[in-house]
Amino acid sequence: MPNLSVRVESAKAVPFAAVPTLSFPIDIRNSIEGETIHAIALRSQIQIEVTRRTYSPQEQGRLLDLFGQPDRWGRTLRNLLWTHASMVVPAFEGDQTVAEMNVPCTFDFNVAATKYFEGLDDGQIPLLALFSGTVFYATPDSSLQVAPISWELEARSRLPVAVWREMMGSYYPNSVWLNLRKDVFEQLYQYKVAHGIPTWEQALERMLANETAVHS
Repeated sequence: MPNLSVRVESAKAVPFAAVPTLSFPIDIRNSIEGETIHAIALRSQIQIEVTRRTYSPQEQGRLLDLFGQPDRWGRTLRNLLWTHASMVVPAFEGDQTVAEMNVPCTFDFNVAATKYFEGLDDGQIPLLALFSGTVFYATPDSSLQVAPISWELEARSRLPVAVWREMMGSYYPNSVWLNLRKDVFEQLYQYKVAHGIPTWEQALERMLANETAVHS
């Protein structure tokens, strides 16, 4: 039975995808000699290891919504589940191959991972990928066999913050996305129409200006 190990290389943005997508090259090795891997159905749970980096005071301020005040971070900082991904690794002979794992990304600020990524100035985002799935293989003296992938298969990697920002900047230049409840959107829409405001940005700017005036 194959004894697999994986290494996740640094990510790169996929150009011209339907949605913002990062591609992670996955280096896969089998330490059992003489086996032919016919295919691997690989699934991955990707977590953000938030405790494996430091944060500037500015970053701490942007992450209050996720983790609270910095003096509580010893209790509130925990791994964040980012996403799940799956891929099919084609057949290979020998002990090693490299396959691309594509990870679609969202710019929805209701998602914790988006808030985290956008709260960082620079540096690296520490990631942990936990793998599972099925491997289809054959030995020199056997026909096709099927085996599960051990739940212990995992790999750490780092995603440069610059890669995330450049990717989102190319898909949504000078923009962010907000997901609103329908009733809240309807109220905002009615306000915009009633005041003859041409754009959503101007409607929000006027509302914020009114709120500031009330509290000043």
